[in-house]
Amino acid sequence: MTVAGKKQPLEGATHTVSATGALIVLSEALQQGTKITLENATTQKKIEAHVARPPQFSPEGSLVAIEFSTPSPNFWNVFFPPVIN
Repeated sequence: MTVAGKKQPLEGATHTVSATGALIVLSEALQQGTKITLENATTQKKIEAHVARPPQFSPEGSLVAIEFSTPSPNFWNVFFPPVIN
């Protein structure tokens, strides 16, 4: 992950993923609204995103909710069943 305005990448781990974003565990908190470029380490796909809400703190680190700029169900390389209302 690259944070807008920073040259050094920031590594983290996914906690939960969805077609529209993820909850990521990071060693440092990112402020709500921070723009990032997220890279899937397995597929090397990149996507623009932003921090959707203030981080939560846990023993593993900061839980940061990110939202993709546009929905991207194929980014995580997992199948998401369609939403039925």
